[in-house]
Amino acid sequence: MTEFKTIAKVGDIPEGKGQAYAVNGRMVAVFCEEGEHFAIDDFCPHMGASLAGGLVEDGTVACPWHMWRFCIRKGTWLDNPKIGIDSFELRVQDSEIQVRVPPPQPRSERDDDNNSSGKNSSELGSKCDNCGDTTQ
Repeated sequence: MTEFKTIAKVGDIPEGKGQAYAVNGRMVAVFCEEGEHFAIDDFCPHMGASLAGGLVEDGTVACPWHMWRFCIRKGTWLDNPKIGIDSFELRVQDSEIQVRVPPPQPRSERDDDNNSSGKNSSELGSKCDNCGDTTQ
């Protein structure tokens, strides 16, 4: 089982803000809201923006690029709760903020789990509903 890793001390992350940390090969956004800390994947699945720099309000973070909103507790996308990003177990021990982050899945496993088209995720492309940008 993956171990907890210390990433910060209580007070390092200002109230209502987030901070990104590299943990176990992944980028993790850690937020402080009402004295509690929460950890989710740092990358917005829409276009890859860092969520740590987004606006934190009422248990959500808004992506700074196109305002996609995610629950900072569970990682769910608020416009479609069936979709989301990873959330991570977090604890505070002796004023140290610690997260448990499993290593990323190998690329082939992610593609098999999330894609039935036979194309890898970089070949699929996506269109931004907010601005019309297309990525590949």
